Amino acid sequence: MAPESFCSRAHALPGRSLGLLSVTLGIPIDDCDALHHPLLLLVLVMASTPSLLENLQHFLIAAGGIVALGKFDALHIGHRELAIQAAKVGRPFLLSFVGMAEVLGWEPRAPIVAKCDRQRVLSSWTPYCCNMTPAEFQIEFSSVRHLTPKQFVEKLSKELGVRGVVAGYNYRFGYKAAGDALELVRLCAENGMGAYIIESVMDQNQYARKINSGDSKERGQVSSTGVRHALAAGDMKYVSELLGRNHRLILTVKNREALTSNKSRVSVPKSFLLNLAPKEGLYERCSLVGDENQLPCKVVIDKTHIHIEMDEVEIRSIAGNQDLRLLRIEFCDSD
Repeated sequence: MAPESFCSRAHALPGRSLGLLSVTLGIPIDDCDALHHPLLLLVLVMASTPSLLENLQHFLIAAGGIVALGKFDALHIGHRELAIQAAKVGRPFLLSFVGMAEVLGWEPRAPIVAKCDRQRVLSSWTPYCCNMTPAEFQIEFSSVRHLTPKQFVEKLSKELGVRGVVAGYNYRFGYKAAGDALELVRLCAENGMGAYIIESVMDQNQYARKINSGDSKERGQVSSTGVRHALAAGDMKYVSELLGRNHRLILTVKNREALTSNKSRVSVPKSFLLNLAPKEGLYERCSLVGDENQLPCKVVIDKTHIHIEMDEVEIRSIAGNQDLRLLRIEFCDSD
């Protein structure tokens, strides 16, 4: 292959992977003369195959890191504790799976945290995680669904280059959840990885016992299920306790003509929602979050719309903003 072809292949890699590749190999990727490095040539050959390229990107992101294992839907205080423990040992990462609903035939449901808001939440964990921001990477569930516990751990070690894992004591993994925390420790040791099992963060709210009483998987720990139940009850104080932050609702402005307004209210269709809203009702302590400030507002949720009530001047600025792409509403603790 001609040198210019290798140069093009290298620069076709995603920006983050390209930078990590440069650091990992100690090669100035912006210098095409350096692209004759034997190790880089091997990597570029691997990158010519989509599945190998995906593995390469995962390796470049996670290699040498400590991976927290779990389902990180809510990014709640229990998930934060996993990241904290990972940061005590090395670079913290969250490993989650995408496409589970499609593979398992689950009904689709709105995420608790909007995809575009996850990085903000992870950045807020930096002070807790030894001044490191946990990174997040995802693997297609279909690619690991049938792996035995042993094969799953080998994938973490050999394909992703993970140095260690952190999980809760009730963590299950492998095909049909055959592996438990004790087996995770054993398999990690066999593969030269550290395994750090921590106690779950418990939910002190009495309400949790009621909502979890019929779920054998829930043992009173903070969970994404608990967050969903609290949102369904409209208990925003409880939601904030579970999340360790206020719940932020994000709507994408798909069509400005669908927005309606009067002197004191802007109404947005629920079809614009990017994540899970609380139950229908009035929420008096909310904020509309801008790039540089937060404006107090009230929010009314009904069957079809999200209504934002605030000062007339602010309503006009929102309704007249032709560049408006996202609306961010933060629900403060309710008494």
